[in-house]
Amino acid sequence: MANPRPLPIDPLAEAKRQWIAHGWTDAAGGMTAVISIMRAQQLLLARVDAALKPFALSFARFEVLRLLAFSRQGRLPLSSVVSRLQVHATTVTSTAERLIRDGLIVREPHPHDGRAAMLALTDDGRALVERATDALNDEVFSRPGLSETDTADLVGIVARLRRDAGDFTDPRPLPDPL
Repeated sequence: MANPRPLPIDPLAEAKRQWIAHGWTDAAGGMTAVISIMRAQQLLLARVDAALKPFALSFARFEVLRLLAFSRQGRLPLSSVVSRLQVHATTVTSTAERLIRDGLIVREPHPHDGRAAMLALTDDGRALVERATDALNDEVFSRPGLSETDTADLVGIVARLRRDAGDFTDPRPLPDPL
């Protein structure tokens, strides 16, 4: 996704200039913000993908494994995985099937609901997600490309955007601010 060499101009600055030139001044700042976030997501996802490639994991597969590894017993109901990852059930089911095929998780019956399924981490899955997490921490998360202050400011701004869009509500009592 990244260019082999930087462009001579910032295409988003040029897009903003064009927006203003075409009379869309009121929308120019918002367009620039939205497209900037989308481009940053592409750049960061490329780094994440590169860090996970040696483990044959997509970020979606990593997220399922990491979520299960964070749980107390290495297992969660499928519905909880869907809810916590905020993706469609079909996506989680498809991702889970690939992880099952690769021996990284197993599907188990739910202990209290015969209609529901549990996803459980295998020993191989736990070992892989720990190695992949170390790689992500080392190659991406410990050096996101921003100073600590800018990182904290960005997380706070994006958290407000997400909250105001209805992505979550502030829990009570409030945790430390992002």
